[in-house]
Amino acid sequence: MACSLKHLQWYSAEGNEFLASIVAGDETWAPDTVHMAPESKTASMMWKHPSSPSRIKFKVSPSTRKLVLTVFWDMKGVLLPRGSNVNSATYCATLAKLRRAIRDKRNAANQLIRLLHDNARPLLPRPVREKLHGYGWEVLEHPPYSPHLAPSDFNLFGPMKKFLGGKKFDSDNELKRAVRRWLFSQPTKFYETGIFKLIHRWDKCLNMHGSYVEK
Repeated sequence: MACSLKHLQWYSAEGNEFLASIVAGDETWAPDTVHMAPESKTASMMWKHPSSPSRIKFKVSPSTRKLVLTVFWDMKGVLLPRGSNVNSATYCATLAKLRRAIRDKRNAANQLIRLLHDNARPLLPRPVREKLHGYGWEVLEHPPYSPHLAPSDFNLFGPMKKFLGGKKFDSDNELKRAVRRWLFSQPTKFYETGIFKLIHRWDKCLNMHGSYVEK
């Protein structure tokens, strides 16, 4: 609830410039590349974080290997899609690539960046914190296990899962290419709407005293 209040105060002071500074980043399990992707079910439109208490069930064998997809985006569109497991070293490398992507795609070398990313881990590793500090990026507070306040969860991964439903992929690269095509085919309005929805959700979370917000 405190996070929502703080973010709304920022929005009140800066308006849409605050929303434009947000870069959302999150990760999700992808289906095994040699099995059928999960079919959509009305009761489950989200993919869980790899570190969340419960995982979505896939129709795969017990020995199935999972691929983690990491996506960074803002209200203008996708900045960096990644298809790999994330640890401290790879995350630092990903942040470096994200910084270059922001410079190249947004032509904004000195733009203020506020990163809204997966905070399910109790504490960001020191190398990651040092990297973020060196870039001068702010990290927006985000309560762990709160998909209702994470735009990747409530706006991105559900439609992506629906797109993948019933499809079969023969390799990791084939799956990655399909996901990239889908991400970059979405109109700017799709991503813009996802960021703007944060205002309503923060406000509703505050009015509901921190309770879960579905819509």
